[in-house]
Amino acid sequence: MFGSRHDGETVTCIACGEECARSDAREYDKHGDRWDRQDKSFEYLCKGCFTETCRQPRDGLEATLAAADAGETDRETFLRQFHELSDDRQ
Repeated sequence: MFGSRHDGETVTCIACGEECARSDAREYDKHGDRWDRQDKSFEYLCKGCFTETCRQPRDGLEATLAAADAGETDRETFLRQFHELSDDRQ
């Protein structure tokens, strides 16, 4: 049978930063609508990070990621802002 159009492609996990085969990763859509694929690019989680994070409460996660400038700023600034925002939520 035909292989996937993504065979051999690698992606970077947004949680741990490790590269892995796209086939071994899980798609993450920060807008919460992974089924609407038109004009969209996805971020990815490795299987380990996906397993760890999918069992965590997600209430307000996307809003916190957006407020922390996820994907818009450097990693250090994002992590600092996300940590501060997360502490404020508790």
